[in-house]
Amino acid sequence: MPVGDIETTPFGIEHLDRAIHLSREAGWPHRLQDWQVALHLSEGVVALDETGEVVGTALMTPYGDDCATINMVIVGANLRGRGVGRRLMDAVLGLGGERPLRLIATSDGLPLYEKLGFLKTGAVFQHQGTVGEVPAPTDTETAMAADLAEITAIDRDAFGVARSALIAKFAEIGEFAVIRRNGKIAGFACIRTFGRGEVIGPVVATDLEDAKSLVGHYMSRRAGAFLRVDTGDAGLAAWLAEHSLAHAGGGIAMARPVVARPATSTFTTFALANQALG
Repeated sequence: MPVGDIETTPFGIEHLDRAIHLSREAGWPHRLQDWQVALHLSEGVVALDETGEVVGTALMTPYGDDCATINMVIVGANLRGRGVGRRLMDAVLGLGGERPLRLIATSDGLPLYEKLGFLKTGAVFQHQGTVGEVPAPTDTETAMAADLAEITAIDRDAFGVARSALIAKFAEIGEFAVIRRNGKIAGFACIRTFGRGEVIGPVVATDLEDAKSLVGHYMSRRAGAFLRVDTGDAGLAAWLAEHSLAHAGGGIAMARPVVARPATSTFTTFALANQALG
């Protein structure tokens, strides 16, 4: 099919069934509920063929006017390499406007993203598996509703921009754990249902040992369950592999433009919300 026969249109809830088909075709684990969460937080476009069938998707998840992630860029298998991905990216970049943009690239998507001005900033390691026996940490606790404002502020310190809508949505559909010292939160993690089981993320802390404790908070309570963690930290990746969550892929972190981490940042993101949302 000539690329000229493809048109892009805003992503609506009526496109979700076909979007699920495309993500499954690509080998991604997203359920309807996962797509609904992504669309709730995002704007997007779909590519339609001459019959009106959805043959591609792309989302832009804005964090105010300060940043956005580009995600869920999928092209049907029979149309890959024919310019549809570029059409989708041109459309979704228009939605991003002047915001600095971030994304996680697959090896297949990397050449296109580089042509569009994205630069590599790191790697993301996907770890997943059935949880074994993990000792419960002694320094973590389940967060309270009153902690949400402080969790949001800590996430902003680590991520660089406010993600209030994302944190609020995750509080609605998931659960937060915290480390509390001297009456203040010293780190947090979130768990929510996703894909084949549950995903832990974001995980935000001041050091690797606290990040391990926060992940361990959930692993110790879910022996036999399927968990996933997406991390950009090699130390946490190695620890996950030692604790039954095997390396199962990942991606290349990219940005346009690359924005330096503020020197005043206290917290670090040790695990992403997931690869789509950063």
